[in-house]
Amino acid sequence: MIRTLFMWLGATLLLGFSAAHAESVTLDGTEQWTMKSAEGREYRIMISLPEGDVPYTGGYPVIYLLDGNAYFPAFHAAKRAQDRLRGSILVAIGYPSDTPLDFVRRAFDLSPPVPQERNDPPQGGQDLFLDFIEKRLMPRVNERFKVDQDQRSLVGHSFGGMFGVYTLFTRPTLFQHVVAVSPSLWWRDRYLLESERVFSKQARAGQVDLTHSSLTLLMGERDMVQEIQDARALQLRLQDLSQYGLRSDFQVEPGEDHMSVPFRVVTRVLDELISTRRF
Repeated sequence: MIRTLFMWLGATLLLGFSAAHAESVTLDGTEQWTMKSAEGREYRIMISLPEGDVPYTGGYPVIYLLDGNAYFPAFHAAKRAQDRLRGSILVAIGYPSDTPLDFVRRAFDLSPPVPQERNDPPQGGQDLFLDFIEKRLMPRVNERFKVDQDQRSLVGHSFGGMFGVYTLFTRPTLFQHVVAVSPSLWWRDRYLLESERVFSKQARAGQVDLTHSSLTLLMGERDMVQEIQDARALQLRLQDLSQYGLRSDFQVEPGEDHMSVPFRVVTRVLDELISTRRF
């Protein structure tokens, strides 16, 4: 009898535990969309809604965040916790997956093309992903909200940081501000160097308007030494472009490693991006 009772109690507790974990958590002040690219790839778009009146600029600043499944909750919570940050829109781009980081999907979206024999998992979708952001996602955001078109930012970590730097080099007017957290600048034998050379040449020739543009490189103190050196070297090379309008910054977060640093710098990133605008 006692054994049966304990078995019943155990089953009841187990069922109660399962039921308690069966419901999804909904974050106040958010909405979620499902969108597809031109090629039919599905994305989960998570929005942290703006609060308060539309700013005097006629629109809210908007921050696009990569790897949204992993980083959206922290960015949304930090934004809502502080009055000065609430009057902005956070658009996180994620995947229809239960994992924080969908390694297969992001390996394709955030990377350059590779030889066919090295294409496992599939890579090389960075331009298609940029097309999705520019031609599908941004117009949808602009329809849904009043957006300050002079205050568009992009934040990415690791591969996402690498993608952010690539975006600056190849579509420099798409975002005014890019924050690259621990960017994988070493990827594919530092493939970004060629795009950097073209970008720098265009800037010096006056072919791109970099007025009020910025790139922030944020590293963890415990990132690989070579990764920190690569990021610092990039920022030093880009310093010369300040005469054409590009502001570049390099920061190292004490005590943090590659996976912890994006959570450590959330408020600093939001503060910098929301308080920076052209006049």
